[in-house]
Amino acid sequence: MRALVSVSDKTGVVEFAKSLKALGWEIIATGGTMKLLEDRGVEVINISQVTGFPEICDGRVKTLHPKVHGGLLARRDDESHLQALKENGIEFIDLVCVNLYPFRQTIAKPDVTMADAIENIDIGGPSMLRSAAKNCKDVTVVCDPADYGMVVDEIRCNGNTESDTRLKLAAKAFTHTAEYDSMIAGYMRAQAGLNEKLFLEYDLVQPLRYGENPHQSAKFYRQAEEVPYSLAFARQLNGKELSYNNIQDANAALNIVREFDEPFCVGLKHMNPCGAAVGVDVVDAWKKAYEADKVSIFGGIVAVNRPLTREAAELMKPIFLEIIMAPSFTPEALEVLCTKKNLRLLEVKMEKGGEVSRQLVSVNGGLLVQDQDMNTAKVTPEMCVTDSKPSDAQLSDMNFGWRIVKHVKSNAIVAVKDGITLGVGAGQMNRVGSAEIALKEARAKGVKAGLVLASDGFFPFDDTVTLAAEYGVEAIVQPGGSMRDGDSVAKANEKGIVMLFTGMRHFKH
Repeated sequence: MRALVSVSDKTGVVEFAKSLKALGWEIIATGGTMKLLEDRGVEVINISQVTGFPEICDGRVKTLHPKVHGGLLARRDDESHLQALKENGIEFIDLVCVNLYPFRQTIAKPDVTMADAIENIDIGGPSMLRSAAKNCKDVTVVCDPADYGMVVDEIRCNGNTESDTRLKLAAKAFTHTAEYDSMIAGYMRAQAGLNEKLFLEYDLVQPLRYGENPHQSAKFYRQAEEVPYSLAFARQLNGKELSYNNIQDANAALNIVREFDEPFCVGLKHMNPCGAAVGVDVVDAWKKAYEADKVSIFGGIVAVNRPLTREAAELMKPIFLEIIMAPSFTPEALEVLCTKKNLRLLEVKMEKGGEVSRQLVSVNGGLLVQDQDMNTAKVTPEMCVTDSKPSDAQLSDMNFGWRIVKHVKSNAIVAVKDGITLGVGAGQMNRVGSAEIALKEARAKGVKAGLVLASDGFFPFDDTVTLAAEYGVEAIVQPGGSMRDGDSVAKANEKGIVMLFTGMRHFKH
């Protein structure tokens, strides 16, 4: 029995080759793999001894030869194939152990050149994997070091791998080459400016109990590259399995947390914030966010952007929450919260930079792709369009409200004061309806003056400004851009309200 070994990722390959040798297999190897095995005392056959032809073109051509692919592809139950091998002096190759040049790692380098990328496009490796996988009836193909132990165990017990194992390994090999080719195609197409195709690659994180509703099946996948503010790469420290709706809500919460550098806490229900606040520390931020809406937070999700401490944990523990997310949890906080066996605690990487830049949304029979809404304009005095000018406190609240309203379902209105959400109007069919919800919530909390209002889109009429004045709003931040902006500005001037136009809208459908 003969195995051909040629790997870029050399994890475990020496032990694998030694195990095969101990079981009586011959090892054929190439280039760097051959040198490594020889240096570690493994007797190998140089690929050139098999092909009768030297490696040429800086190693670009070494395994593309009939004595390799004939030995892989020949059917053992076909007399014409066996005769062809005999006439051409070709021997069977019974196992291929190959993984490919590190193309992904190469193109991830910030200073990579196209020449470097092209040199890391493997040709011989995918060809051998495909040949071996095509003939999996007789040939074992191994592309993942994690499978070495299983393969050796089966050979040791049975003299060869099981047919079911060879089929599964062949499927893995074809998946490996498909992912590799799509990665190369994506890179080359980007270099060439072609965009009529979109290649996606995601790995299964876990099957989910069900989707949005119990009659819908669902699975959770993640991309290959780890990014911050991602639930797909979070570490679960406690609690039961995440549900489809948990994942959607938690992702929405993380997108809000990403907006803030100062200590911040958000409570979220059904993908909308129900309470959010900045504070001097995580405890202060939690207290304010909780007080902003004690009712809606029941059964909700909480995210903070600072390590969660025992003091914060003690305050959160009595409240029924589905998930708490933080960049880390102190051991004392875990001691408090892990007593609630169903409470999901998620440690999420929250360093700025490298966030997902592309957003994918499925529609019936298609896919919408857009840039993530990553940029949030800082609200500055120069944006003021009214006679009254903003105070420092109003500017601070407008910046706070502007970063929150961006993540509320359109039409979206948020009423804030002192860095706390006091009312959130989401998803209404007209903007004045959202404003009425937010303002009534603020009034119910006893706030009758000093409010700041933030709107994700412009006001088509001055009715929202009129309503805002009735509820004690003193400053409004909105994108502007309506044909009737002048009406809203005039009404704000009439009511003595400060109004700023950011020039950027943040619809969220």
